[in-house]
Amino acid sequence: MLNAVRNLRRLFVIATVLAIPNRRLRKGQRFALAFERLGPTFIKFGQALSTRSDLIGDEMADDLGGLRDSLPPFPTSVARAIIAEQLGAPIDSLFSTFDDVPVAAASIAQVHHAVTKDGKTVAVKILRPGIEKAFERDLGLFEWIAEIIDQHVSRLRRLKPVEVVETFRESVFFELDLRFEAAAATELADNISAQNLGLKIPAVFWNLTSRRVLTTEWVEGIKIQDVAAIKAQGFDPDAILSKLARSLFYQVFHDGFFHADLHPGNLFVDRNGDIAAVDFGIMGRLDLKSRIYMAEILRGFLTEDYAHVAQIHFTAGYVPAGKSLPMFTQACMAVAKPIIGKPLNEISVANLLGQMFKIAGEFEMETQPQLLLLQKTMVVTEGVGRMLNPNVNMWELAQPLIEEWANDQFGIAAKMKSTAQGGIGFAKHLPMMMEQAQQTLQNLGDKDGIKIHPDSIAVLTRSRQKHLNRRLFLLWTALVIATIFVVSISVRQ
Repeated sequence: MLNAVRNLRRLFVIATVLAIPNRRLRKGQRFALAFERLGPTFIKFGQALSTRSDLIGDEMADDLGGLRDSLPPFPTSVARAIIAEQLGAPIDSLFSTFDDVPVAAASIAQVHHAVTKDGKTVAVKILRPGIEKAFERDLGLFEWIAEIIDQHVSRLRRLKPVEVVETFRESVFFELDLRFEAAAATELADNISAQNLGLKIPAVFWNLTSRRVLTTEWVEGIKIQDVAAIKAQGFDPDAILSKLARSLFYQVFHDGFFHADLHPGNLFVDRNGDIAAVDFGIMGRLDLKSRIYMAEILRGFLTEDYAHVAQIHFTAGYVPAGKSLPMFTQACMAVAKPIIGKPLNEISVANLLGQMFKIAGEFEMETQPQLLLLQKTMVVTEGVGRMLNPNVNMWELAQPLIEEWANDQFGIAAKMKSTAQGGIGFAKHLPMMMEQAQQTLQNLGDKDGIKIHPDSIAVLTRSRQKHLNRRLFLLWTALVIATIFVVSISVRQ
């Protein structure tokens, strides 16, 4: 009962702010103001909600997208005390210098510049005190609202409000333990280390990292939205944009693990003209099947193959099987044609996805929580791309890579590789199968009630051996042919 009263009180705060009679503020702007006044959790939730134009409409999504992820810094004395308590030593014994003025103060943590005892320049991120309790309290409100919607508003049930809030909770959980962020940065760096993508990930200092403190290599560079400064350093914004597109594509489709918060404040251009990313608190993961579906949907839209787009939606289960495939194909065309018909530099994949969500209700499409972070990332990253050059579409730069990856997953070569791998697996098991078969015959001869003469066992074993030898010969012949075919395809590509 007490929790319900608290929840209602916070809803009253939102309602009060929304009721402010101000003709200069749209409803979405008043929501953004309410979220800012209610604190960090609501700011984060408003940012997440800004990606759901299917729920709140384009205008409100744009207004919430402008939420500031910043708060006044907490006292440096508190930051120093947290570091000492978390790392188990006085701060002066850990760092030769530690700047008292934070370089950034966001809703969850703030960052200080420092230098380690061995002379390494680092960024030290410290969680806000009491942030865990604040999030837990506010998430209780979100879950309460989601359960009410799920139980009493049947037309919105398909949007899976409870699962959406649970996805948000999981995202916040990882943000509130900086060891997870450290692990995410390390994993991402390992994934791309062998690739020449032009994306740099700062190294983690694990000996100076704990649940509430994260120490990473200091990133020096130009903010990615400062195009004038990028040009002044002799770098081509289009080349930067290409690196951004390629690196995001590689993360999403190749590894299924991607930086899901690529807003301008987290991206810099370093002295080599490469992109340096920071803040790995929000990361996304996609399984292989979801990545294949997304690649095929994007490729279908970019090539105007709407029948293929519709079929993939049905195959993936995003649209219920009982719905009309031809009607959904027509809906895809109706939504995309006005956008696709424009010059490539005017195509917005972010808008395209937003338009697709508008028809979701008519076809009872269920929300896919695992795709929400990808949708948000695509929207935000496309915005960064337009800052660099509004006349170049970053998805056009990534299109050949998406097609190549999709062909590799769906193409003949992939199928032949799969066949070859399956055959090799079967061949490895042949000796064991032969031994098991012989042992089974021997066991049959030993058991009471079934007597088999030793000569019969020998005949059966020889027959089995000949049959397996024949299959082994045919199998290896097929494998050699398959290998030659795959190699020839790879050479031609």
